[in-house]
Order: sequence, then C-alpha cells, then structure tokens
Amino acid sequence: MERSSGVLMPIASLPSPYGIGTIGQAAYDFLDFLKEAKQTYWQMLPVVPLSYGDSPYSGLSVYAGNPYFVDFEMLTEDGLLEKDEYQKIDWGQDPEKIDYGKIYENRMTVLAIAAKRGIKREEENFAAFKKQKSEWLDDFALYMALKKENDMKSWLEWPEDIKLRKPEALEAKAAELAEEMEIYKYIQYLFFRQWDKLRAYAAKKEIKIIGDIPIYMSLDSADVWAKPHWFWLDEKNIPVKVSGVPPDAFTADGQLWGNPLYRWDKMEKDGFDWWVRRIRGALQLYDVIRIDHFRGLESYWAVPYGEKTAKNGEWIKGPGMKLVNALKEGCPGTEFIAEDLGYLTEDVRKFLADSGFPGMNVLQFSFDARDDSDASPNDFAENSVCYTGTHDNTTLAGWKNEAFAGDVKKMKKFFHIHFWDNFNWKAIDGGMATRAKLFVAQMQDFLELEGWARINTPGIPQGNWRWRMRKDTDLGKLAAKIRTVTEKNNR
Repeated sequence: MERSSGVLMPIASLPSPYGIGTIGQAAYDFLDFLKEAKQTYWQMLPVVPLSYGDSPYSGLSVYAGNPYFVDFEMLTEDGLLEKDEYQKIDWGQDPEKIDYGKIYENRMTVLAIAAKRGIKREEENFAAFKKQKSEWLDDFALYMALKKENDMKSWLEWPEDIKLRKPEALEAKAAELAEEMEIYKYIQYLFFRQWDKLRAYAAKKEIKIIGDIPIYMSLDSADVWAKPHWFWLDEKNIPVKVSGVPPDAFTADGQLWGNPLYRWDKMEKDGFDWWVRRIRGALQLYDVIRIDHFRGLESYWAVPYGEKTAKNGEWIKGPGMKLVNALKEGCPGTEFIAEDLGYLTEDVRKFLADSGFPGMNVLQFSFDARDDSDASPNDFAENSVCYTGTHDNTTLAGWKNEAFAGDVKKMKKFFHIHFWDNFNWKAIDGGMATRAKLFVAQMQDFLELEGWARINTPGIPQGNWRWRMRKDTDLGKLAAKIRTVTEKNNR
C-alpha cells in the first residue's frame, strides 16, 4: 500500500429515488468523483443482507449480497422490470434518511417480479452462477425460504427438526420450497452481476474497494444455522457463550453483543479452512479486507449465554498468529487492515506487529485532554490508517459541537486551527499530513455535515444506518477541493 487516501461511504448512503443507495448509476458517479478527487480507495460497510436492526454488522450471510442494493433501473434496461412496477411505490419521503420499514415491505416483492421473468430467460448463465456459488448458495436460499415461511423468526424458533438440520426434514423442505429458493438464488445472481460490472469500472478508474468484515457472525444467520459445528453451541444448537466486551470507564456493564463464539479448537484442526473460504468469498467483492475487532483474534471476552450484561464474562485466548498465517497462506497477496481499536494489551500490540497488518488511528480519539494514552498524530505509525472517524463516530462537525471542550481545544491547538479557519478542512489536512500510509475520511466530513448525519451510535439499537447523501450535492466542486488537499500532502 503506497501513501494514498480514500473516502468512507456506504453503498446505502448513495442518492437514489428508491429509498436506499444501490450499485446503479449513483455508484458509477461516485467512482468518477473519487477519480476526479485523486482518491485511491473507496471504503464501504459490509454489503450483506440485513437482519433485524438494519446493521450491516449483523447480516444474514457472510457470502450473500444485500438485495436492497440491486438497482431497479438497470433491471429495467435488462428488460426484467417495468418502471411503473417500482416508481409508484412510496420508498420514503426524506431524501437524507433511509426508511427501512418501507424498503422491507416493498423491495423484495419488486425483485421477485424480476426474478420470475429472468430465471427461464437466462437459464444457462443462471445455472453457471449457481454452480460457481454452490458452496453457500443452496444453504442461504433454503435458510431464507424457511425464514419467510416462519414469519421471519430466528432459526432458533423454527420447528426442532429444521432447527437441528435433520436430513429428512431438510430434504422435504427443499423440495417443498424449491420455487421460492430459486427466487432467492436469482436475486443473488442479479446482485453479483451488477456488482461485477461496478467493480470492473472501479478497476478501470484505478479505485480499490476496501471491504469491512465483522469478526463475528450474527446468531440468526445462514452461516451459523448451516454450519453449527464451527460455533460454540450445545447439542440443541443453543449458544454456550457469546461475544461482548468487558466493563470500562464508559460502560459499567460492558457491551453484550451476543454473537456466537467460534470453536477455534475445531477450526485449527483443519487449518482454519472456514476462515480461508470466508476471506476468499470477500475477495470476490473487495480488493482490500478490513477485519473488524481484530483484537478478538488474540483474546476475546466470552459471556455465558443468557446473561443480561457483559459483566460476568472472561478473557479467553484466541487463535492469534495461527489464523493470520493460515489466511496469508490460503489467500496470498491479500491486503488487510486490522481494526485494532478498543482495550489493547501488550499481547494485542505484539499480535498486530507480528501480523504485519496496518492498524488504525482515529483523529477524534487522539485529543483526549484528560488522558494522553492515545497516540498523537505525530506518533502515528507509517504502517497504519488514519481516519477522521469511523462509522461508529459522529462527524467531525458533530464532534466539534458535542465533545468535551478541552478535547476540541487540544485539536485546534495541535492543527493550528484558528477561529477564521474551516475546522473540518484543517483537521482533514492535518490527518492527511500524518505519516500513516493511508488516510480515510467519512464522506460526511468532506461535506461538513453535523452530527445528525452520523452512521451509527453504538449502544443505541434503533435509528442507525440511515444517512443518505442528497442528489443535488455538488460533487464536482467538492472533488476539486479534495484533490487540492490530497496533492498538497503527496497522497
């Protein structure tokens, strides 16, 4: 990775007349914008199908694409949809917020119309796709068809024989739900067909895509249901212990995430093949892989299932370099970024150094006037990524207004930001000037948006993942401004 920069922008946040960003024309326009702005990377959030809560970090599958991102207008060009089949639907009235309720109610219905038309028409190409994705596609389609049949409840609430994957029951259900399964498979075919075209365009523009993969699976996912032996579950497929982080100065109860933990002992015996396959799947979507909660691979907080808080957990050693070496060997040449934020011990720091992966520095965390433990921008390692903020942070403008006054004063002093200066752009310039070989800013920070435009507020389960960029945003003018600060800092 050379000295360079990029923009963090979720696909969902692209402008669209149909409620949510897609991999249609707006995505191509955004790539043009990145090229004009002399950016090298487009960082995204996970592009997986969403579960309850709409978080891309709690997806229904690690392999499947989010059907919400399939573009209707491209389907119309392909002859699979008529415009009046989606243009008359109310997709939400706020151009700056996603209405997931309306998306959930209507989008799959429209995509099913396209699927029923296309399955027979593209039989040969569709058959080739199913063969190519056979490792996960059958399980995912059956899982989704069963989820629909069971009123979208978690698989833990399904009939016992299906929940425990009794072969006779699965075979009977696969036959009964064959037509529904084909629809789910074809929608994935549409997603990957559109995605492959977009990625080819990105390569043409010399833009690399950074994909984000959560370390843990959602309990209610096709992956856990289909492969329960890789997870810390009992004989009834109920979790034994689940994920979280311990109490700290900010959260007296810790954070109870609730994801099932891995059976690392079993995974190690076959060379971590499940993880190698997962990364290979991600590489069909992305050029660079950011591993979320990387420190959990060194040691992780395990909480007994059923606990109401994360207080009664324990630290357990993870696979560490055994897994990293398996990924390097199984996916040679892959570029990784390690999200090494949170509670770091000397063992975790050594693990990151031994991995060779660039870690992360967040400007908003570097100016705590009450604590000097976080790295100053002057101390950022060259082999690291500098962020203005991540999807879990407020925007720079929001931070300026909401943070402890001493923290803001400290940043202003460090970057020589005077009252007549533009706070955002001075901070962006300061971040770009650091030694970190990659600099990434949220799109909202380039747009100078206040805290209302933040993507996610950790610990608050509702109202997140909704921000959308307005269609009338002047990207041409903004690109010129970004290009100037990028060239100034030799990125």
